[in-house]
Amino acid sequence: MAVVFYESLLPGSQLANKLTDLGYRVKTIQVASSVVEIVRQEKPIVLIADLALRHGDFCGVITELKRDPNTEHVPVLGFTNPKNQKLVDAAVAAGAKLVAGDAGILEQLPQLLDHVLAIE
Repeated sequence: MAVVFYESLLPGSQLANKLTDLGYRVKTIQVASSVVEIVRQEKPIVLIADLALRHGDFCGVITELKRDPNTEHVPVLGFTNPKNQKLVDAAVAAGAKLVAGDAGILEQLPQLLDHVLAIE
């Protein structure tokens, strides 16, 4: 199962559809404050998240996930505008395994998933 968090319909809903086409069960979330609890409940193999929130800081959600022994193992694939280097750096520092550009995430999703799901 994959959990997808997004506030904006595009590309969020497109990501959910693409994941379904790739054979994943998908749970979508549109409220950042519920991400940690849903990841605890659903136990996904990956969390894909739009990092650019209208209100709030998704990096805090990533930090909370990485501090919790029940969710620390879930890889986070974030996406945002690659020009927002400050957000990219903050997400990686918080524990995101990879941050992709929002324009290319759909086209590169299979390769990005291979990368974040690789066992190190």
